[in-house]
Amino acid sequence: MTQNRVLIVGGGIGGMSTAIALAELGWAVDLIDLDPQWRVYGAGITITGPTLRAFKALGVLPDILELAYTGTGIQVCAVDGTRLTVLATPVREADGIPGCGGIMRPVLHRILSGRTRSAGVNIALGLSVEALQQDADGVDVTFTDGTLARYCLVVGADGLFSKVRKIILPHAPEPEFTGQNAWRLLLDRPEQIDRRHFFLGGPFKVGLTPVSDREMYMFLLQNTSSKLRVPEAELHTELRKLTDRYEGPVKQIGRQLTAQSPIVLRPLEAFLLPGPWYKGRVVLVGDAAHPTTPQLASGAGLAVEDALVLRDELAVGTSVPKALHQFMARRYARCRLVVENSLEIGRREQAGRPMEDQTILVEESLRILADPI
Repeated sequence: MTQNRVLIVGGGIGGMSTAIALAELGWAVDLIDLDPQWRVYGAGITITGPTLRAFKALGVLPDILELAYTGTGIQVCAVDGTRLTVLATPVREADGIPGCGGIMRPVLHRILSGRTRSAGVNIALGLSVEALQQDADGVDVTFTDGTLARYCLVVGADGLFSKVRKIILPHAPEPEFTGQNAWRLLLDRPEQIDRRHFFLGGPFKVGLTPVSDREMYMFLLQNTSSKLRVPEAELHTELRKLTDRYEGPVKQIGRQLTAQSPIVLRPLEAFLLPGPWYKGRVVLVGDAAHPTTPQLASGAGLAVEDALVLRDELAVGTSVPKALHQFMARRYARCRLVVENSLEIGRREQAGRPMEDQTILVEESLRILADPI
């Protein structure tokens, strides 16, 4: 029987959220991930108010509030560390959530993976899809281990370089380097970093985000004409050179770097995928559908919202193709706004535009995203 049986390809935030959401409907959910260890990479993740709202709807907000940082506002600072203004992080009073926050990626993975397992999802690791063949009633899946299975719905949640996207949309655009490279570093949080901080007006955009009562992460966006590659042994010395161009807490952080500092360097890549993000009974969610840069800190939130909207449309009891059509109708404009505005903010950062030109688009976008999905 394929009725109400779904395959989710990818065990990241979007994949786990979709698994939890559809298991709540009583669907039989299989989730696969290519990594045999189901690992998570990166230092921390910023959480917007709309993302917290989505986690609340998914049923995991209490766990996140217990282990994460939450607060309000973004403190904008000058290159020398002087505090200039606070950007609003609006939420609707009816939602009953903080305006923003941050959490360590491994902690978020532990929360979501634990909820995924307790929801009864069948999880298989070290596995991906090799081929998808559809007819009017279902999808025949060939897995990379040679096994076969049939589903009424397949969800591609396999990220920026999605294999599912290549299969169903072979002519889709490829991810493009945006001209910025993100340095990220996890470190202890001093008391004065009591909310998110942006340091603007200098050669790079730098940010500090609390992720717990004791920790924060720093990001620094470096502009280059091509993807930046730095040997691991040299990461701390290169990042120190960049932070030396600042004063205040940014310079202090740089002076404390050592070869053991947990530094992650990644190029920023994104593109706008035209709709529809589905074909027949196969749909893309999260970064597989709308990969974005981190300027609006909304990538994870959009992925969770995808899961919630897909659950809502399938719960109505209409056919899978009609549910996917309605899913697109609700998701495209909102996700497009995040992708386009994030890329535009990045372009303004690279051009060295006045900080007001950068922050005004952040504020406008966050105000729109506070609206219900």
